[in-house]
Amino acid sequence: MKKVWMLLGIVLTHVAHAEVENYRIDNTHSFANWTIRHVASKTSGTFSDVSGKIMLDAKELSKSSIEAKINMLSVNSSHAKRDEHIKKEEYLDTAKYAEMTFISTKIEAKGASEGVVTGNFTMHGVTKEISFPFKVLGFGSDPWGGYRTGLEAHTMIKASDYGFGWATKSGAPVGDEIEVTLLIEGVRLNPEPKLK
Repeated sequence: MKKVWMLLGIVLTHVAHAEVENYRIDNTHSFANWTIRHVASKTSGTFSDVSGKIMLDAKELSKSSIEAKINMLSVNSSHAKRDEHIKKEEYLDTAKYAEMTFISTKIEAKGASEGVVTGNFTMHGVTKEISFPFKVLGFGSDPWGGYRTGLEAHTMIKASDYGFGWATKSGAPVGDEIEVTLLIEGVRLNPEPKLK
């Protein structure tokens, strides 16, 4: 019973005096999902290789930051031939531009677990500042003895802003606007105090 009270005390102290914690983005449980117009409907898929780091202050989100890298070769639209076509120079040109990156420069809290993140997004050799809302989904212990957090974010980007010529061609079967949903899971790197 004494150990239970000691553990509870550590948890309450941690919550009351939260500080920036370091998380590694788990690329086996993180996804950048996308949706784009195709002719008269929409096509969707994901980039399944997302990596990077999160510095998260659960009490003061404005002190947090994120750096993420997305491997464009991991594009998956559930159709292998289409994926190979998407990777070619005509579309993503992954032979020349194999990565997308995002580095935050500012986070504005909009509540206890929500905010707006601003940062520099680089794709296809073009870097632009973007802002989008995000939500901290929660925290929890995993089955492997680690501790995790989850984040979700939504945004929309225009392919033409990043130099993709196909997005502005008259009568093109693929649209310019890309809806993006980020599902990010991070594994905490900070060591925790051990009970004796």
